[in-house]
Amino acid sequence: MVRVTVEPMTSMERVLTTLRHKEPDTVPVFLFLGAHGAKELGLPARDYYRNADNVAEAQLKLLERYGHDCLDPTSWVAIEYEAMGGEPIFHDDAPPMSAAPILRSAEDVRRFKPPRVADTACLQEAVRGIALLKREVEDRVPIVGLVASPFSLPVMQLGYPAYLELMSRHETSLGYLLEANTEFCVEWANAQFAAGATVVAYVDPVSSATCSSSAEFGQFGLPTAKRAISRFQGPAVYHLASGLCSPILDSLAATGAVAVAIGHDDDLGRLKRAAAGRVGLLGNLNSIAACRWSSAEAEAAVKDAIAQGGPGGGFILSDGCGCIPCQVSADTLRAIVDAAHRWGRYPLDWVQPHATETSDPHL
Repeated sequence: MVRVTVEPMTSMERVLTTLRHKEPDTVPVFLFLGAHGAKELGLPARDYYRNADNVAEAQLKLLERYGHDCLDPTSWVAIEYEAMGGEPIFHDDAPPMSAAPILRSAEDVRRFKPPRVADTACLQEAVRGIALLKREVEDRVPIVGLVASPFSLPVMQLGYPAYLELMSRHETSLGYLLEANTEFCVEWANAQFAAGATVVAYVDPVSSATCSSSAEFGQFGLPTAKRAISRFQGPAVYHLASGLCSPILDSLAATGAVAVAIGHDDDLGRLKRAAAGRVGLLGNLNSIAACRWSSAEAEAAVKDAIAQGGPGGGFILSDGCGCIPCQVSADTLRAIVDAAHRWGRYPLDWVQPHATETSDPHL
């Protein structure tokens, strides 16, 4: 009798197979570990995030340590705030954050011109980090880029209260800002694709049902997303940064994104049945609760997520926020990946079949 040895898929093969809504060898696991990079190298956060060599070194070490399926070199949206003239606040246990608004009046908005990516040092350093990783992993491991959506970026540019006021008044300056931000978003995404990013996360928490009404999303968030994503020179993942997805899943699937990242408050099973064959899903581990998980609790959470999202492919196990806190221990991260490899091996014979219908009116 001849034994046939089946080689395991590469991470890239695994991810591409599942996004074709087919079953790979195992459920892919994305650990977004940007915030863990400085800790991995024992560096101050400022020295880590602003140096592409450090970012690439840390990401490769984390990949080797945990054996997950992606690299996460552009994990802080405040880089766009810095590119526009702001001074980020650096924390040693969290990603950098934006500080004071950079646009303080309607006149500032009307005068605003987005930076050119090619002329902006911090963005070019991030692009260099992607290129360094691409040279190392070639096409074996997906590299995930990141852009703030034009509809969510004004939270950093204006501050949330001023942005909500501008939105409520429907001023023409809002339309101008969204258009300017769209141009920047497209240029920034495509620079990352050109450097070697496999996919770009389109981070848009303001469009989520947690933050916007259906009318606001329909008037501003959705058309902005369609305009931006249609011009990307590579695939996008629509990321709501843990905001509620269920009421707008159909609209998100229509933007051209290959997958939607969902938070732990969404019902993964219902969303999987609604999304099956149309758009992939990433999610939906609770990365805040994971700060306190035992290894057994991590395994239970992973097993439940795989049972809900794994059958039939189209699912990548990940956290729902898009940035795993530094307070999540190395033991917990290992337990997540180990459990995914244990319970996520196809065929998922242990999973009980789910009903194909749902009574949720939003789905």
